Order: sequence, then C-alpha cells, then structure tokens
Amino acid sequence: MESFLTRVRMTLDMIKFEHSVFALPFALTGALLAWRDAGFPSGMLGTKLVWIVLAMVGARSAAMAFNRLLDASIDAQNPRTKTRHIPAGLLSKRFAWGFTLVSAAAFFAASAALNPLCLKLSPLALGVVLFYSFTKRFTSFSHLVLGFALGIAPAAAWIAIRGTLDARIVWLTAAVTLWTAGFDIIYACQDYEFDRGAGLFSIPRRFGIAGALTVSRLLHAAMLATLAALVLAFDLGPVSWFGVALVGGLLAYEQSIVKAHDLSRVNAAFFTVNGWVSMLFFVFWAADILFLSKS
Repeated sequence: MESFLTRVRMTLDMIKFEHSVFALPFALTGALLAWRDAGFPSGMLGTKLVWIVLAMVGARSAAMAFNRLLDASIDAQNPRTKTRHIPAGLLSKRFAWGFTLVSAAAFFAASAALNPLCLKLSPLALGVVLFYSFTKRFTSFSHLVLGFALGIAPAAAWIAIRGTLDARIVWLTAAVTLWTAGFDIIYACQDYEFDRGAGLFSIPRRFGIAGALTVSRLLHAAMLATLAALVLAFDLGPVSWFGVALVGGLLAYEQSIVKAHDLSRVNAAFFTVNGWVSMLFFVFWAADILFLSKS
C-alpha cells in the first residue's frame, strides 16, 4: 500500500496536479454565469459545482497522464524533460496507463451525474483534450488546440448548469483559448532548439523566439477583447470590468519579464503569473455575479 501511495503521489507530481487551478476558475465562472442567467435558483448550485470540479480534475488528469505517456520517448531526448517520471524510470507506463483510465472513468461518472447532455458530450470533450498530445507532431498551431482543450471548460460548465448551450458563453471559451495559447507559446520558447532538431512543430520553431513572443502578445490582447465582449454580452458591472483590467495588467507584466534574449523568467511567467490571472479573475467576477447581480 505504501508503494502504491508513493506512485500515486509521483503521478500527481508528474501531471502537475496543482496546475488544475489554471482553467478551473474559468469553468466555475461559466457555471456562475449560467446560474445567474437561470435566475439564481436555490438548491442546485453547490452539488453541481462539486461534480463540475470532479469532472474537470478527472479530464485534466487523464489528459496530462496521456500526454506524458505519449511524449515519454521525446521527453527522454530533451535535456529539459529527461528527468520527468516516466523517462527517468520513476513511474512505469503500466501504472500511468492505469491512472489515465481511472481518471477518465471519474470524468465520465461526474458527467453522468450532471445531466444527460453532459454525458453524451463527454466522449467528445475527452477526445479533444487527448488529441492535443498528438498535435506538436504535425502542426505549429498545437498551442491553440491546447487552448481550446481548456477553453471548452466554461461552456461545459454552462451546459452542466443549464442543460443546454448559450452562444454568449463562447466568448469565455475564446478568452481561455487565447490566454492559454499565449502563455503556452512563451513556455515553448524554451524548447526552440530541441524542436528544430527533433522535427517537432511549434510557433517558436516557425517564427523564431522573438516572433513567437509577438504572437503571444497579440493573443493576449485578443483575450482581453473577448473578455470585454463577455462583459457586454451578460451586462455585468464595474467589478467585472475591474477584473478584466487586472487581468490585462498581469498579462502585460507576464509579457514584460520574458525577452527573446533572456528566457530565465519563463517559469515565473508561466506558473506564477497565470495562476494569479485565473484566481483574481474569478474573485472579481464571482463578486460581481454573486453579490452585485443579486442585489
């Protein structure tokens, strides 16, 4: 049992379980917007949110473990990633596959608990998040595929609450897609030389590091535009606008600390700043939806 628990802990470390925080606040925002749109019905939100969180954690865990399995041979050749758990021999592929299947099963179970449409769409949703792992082998736009894999979370949360989809929530899907693609491009700059040698595809490999950082800035600017469109679509108040402004400030800071000639602060930009982006966005938007809208 101790050995099993140790492997579970290493698996959670391998998939960076703590980084579930990136997309989860946006999904919860989508759920709150759906609840607001339904007129704040009593007795439904708490249980739904629990299942939404479980579904998201299950899908992300399955996708991350699958990604590590699929990339194990590539990771073993990359100096930056060769110490990851599978190429380093700390975890067996068999155990990682088992973890992937259990996580996928948890996702399907949570989807079934939400409503029939969520269950029907769950294979498609899981397919999208698993498909990302193949994309760096054939397209430079893999970053956008990753963004979309996270971006469907708010729309899925809306469906979980309402049992149907509203076109307005697609603005939040677009925002998360653009935000994720932007910061993933920054992260991928670290592997520019390796990707060229290994024949892998990425925006940095296609446009160079300086060009890739420009693309990242444009994507983040577009993200702010989609958030503004979302505020207008749902007729939200000044607190939400302040949240958008705060996100804009954080993204400007993220872009400022990464230079084409100096990638030493990529991890701070990728992990720290983006964690604050998602959390503070949720705090201000939730305050607007829960307190100001109801008053």
